[in-house]
Amino acid sequence: MNWLKRTGNYKIHHNTKKRPFEVHALEKQHLQKINGNYIFENVSSINITRKIHKDNVIRYEGNRYSVPLGTFQSGAENIAYISVTEEDLSIYLHLNSNPIAKHKLSKEKGTVITAPDHRLRTQTKKDKLAQDILNLLDNPEDSNWLIETLIERYPRHINDQFKVVLNTANKYPGYVNDAVKEMKKLGLTSANDLRDIAISLEMQSNKQLPPKEVINEKYKDIKAPERNQDIYLKVLQGGSLK
Repeated sequence: MNWLKRTGNYKIHHNTKKRPFEVHALEKQHLQKINGNYIFENVSSINITRKIHKDNVIRYEGNRYSVPLGTFQSGAENIAYISVTEEDLSIYLHLNSNPIAKHKLSKEKGTVITAPDHRLRTQTKKDKLAQDILNLLDNPEDSNWLIETLIERYPRHINDQFKVVLNTANKYPGYVNDAVKEMKKLGLTSANDLRDIAISLEMQSNKQLPPKEVINEKYKDIKAPERNQDIYLKVLQGGSLK
């Protein structure tokens, strides 16, 4: 209090460019006493607001506290209300509503306080593609081996790898399961290898099929004349067909 009287209230405020004691002297004559029986029951105890950031956190006292994934909405106001006790910090989207997050109040600075369930994501595109592969291939053990191998080998391009697998399974359904087994036996690790093996298996299968008999449509209705075998015996003895 002594500091306020001696220094604080006499310094020019950075924004208003005025001394607080001078402003107070002007406003004091307009202040009115409130009713001593004023009821504060309906006044919310949640009187602190914070901005919800894109990474779904709010900042308070030098720390960041998480809110559920998806709370931040592009184009929305993204304002949260917080209530603080000696030990806890609760975060609300609306006054007089249930909290969307509750954390232990951190005594440190510069830390991120998060709840594990705030980072749970819905099924990703990668998960969906992997599930489609499991549905298309016959052997679950081979399917899981293929998925895990591709994830380990191509973590940054895994969706592209999965798409090649699905395209191969749809284009060569009769050969893709054997192709996975052959790929596993050879120690190959690319979806392109799987595709090439499936193509090779199809080509080998086609080579083993007997060639189809080609019938000239022009002569399909013509029947060869039938003769008695005696005629052929006569020819062999030097006779004539006439």
